[in-house]
Parts: sequence; structure tokens; C-alpha cells
Amino acid sequence: MITHIQGKLTEKNPTHVVIDCNGVGYLLNISLHTYSQIPEGELLKLYTHLQVKEDSHTLYGFSSLAEREIFRLLISVSGIGSSIARTMLSSLTPKQVREGIATGDVALIQSIKGIGAKTAQRVIIELKDKIIKIYDIDEVSVSQGNTNKDEALSALEVLGFVKKQAERVVDKIMIAQPDANVETIIKQALKNL
Repeated sequence: MITHIQGKLTEKNPTHVVIDCNGVGYLLNISLHTYSQIPEGELLKLYTHLQVKEDSHTLYGFSSLAEREIFRLLISVSGIGSSIARTMLSSLTPKQVREGIATGDVALIQSIKGIGAKTAQRVIIELKDKIIKIYDIDEVSVSQGNTNKDEALSALEVLGFVKKQAERVVDKIMIAQPDANVETIIKQALKNL
């Protein structure tokens, strides 16, 4: 119903802001991520999500459409309310949440206060396909570093190197150059094996 609010920033806190829009002050609950994105100055525009309950109408504000979309996906999962979704977006960036779900990283999702193992698994099961489809994430590209490492290791094995020894060398290369491509990893490994 209310898709965004633009007006004069009258109050700014890590958990909420008040925006004066034509004489009416709107209180918007925000995540720490949005708080960190709010520029200095008076004029502010935040994208909103209006949650209507029997006893309250609550506005949530987001610095980007992507963050609002992730919030809406999260609250669609049973067991994830708006406060846990907001905590997730305060602990992690929207991109980290998106990639954590897409790669099935239960430990990352579970690291958020208020989320147990079962809830983390439910979030991943219910949202993984949606996130991959919406954001057109290629499951391989999300964990590109590991894929490059795996490809390099299998190539070194084919060349006759012992897997354990090759793995130690490749791990050192990956620490030094996390975004190295397969060719670079193999070339560096051959120098050190």
C-alpha cells in the first residue's frame, strides 16, 4: 500500500527513523544495514513495507529495493517474523543473506541470533529456488572460489600429484589470492610442488 516515503529526516536511531512528510511524522523500523546507508542531510527516501496486524500497523524502511525484497522473502517463511528478518538484515548484508541461502550455508543463517538449526534449514529449503530464480544466481558462480580450487586439484591429480600434498599447496595459494582463476592456481601450484 505504501511503497516508499520521502521527506525530511527528523529522528535517526540504529533501530528506527522518523521521516516528516508534509507535516506527518512516519516512524519506520530499520535494519542496521539501512542505518549505515542513510546519508547525512535532511532529505531521505526509504522504500517501505507496511505490516498490518490486528493490533498494529508497522512500517519497515529499507535503503534499497533489494533489501526490501529479501525482507519480504524472509517473512514468507513460517517461523520467521519481521523482527527476526530485521535482525538477519542487521547482522548480514542483503547480498550475504541472498548468497547464504543460495549456497545452502546453514551455519551462516544459523549464526544469526534467534535462528536455530531447523529454522535455518527451513529458510534455505523454502527460499533457495526462489532466490536463485529471482536473482538469476548460477549456483556454480556463487561458490566460484571453491569451484576453481576443486578444478585445480583434479587437474593436479591427473598430472600425477598426491591429493593431500596438492591440497596443502592450493590452500596456501587460495589464502594469498582468493580470486585466482584455475590457470593461476595450477601454475602457482606447479612451481611449489
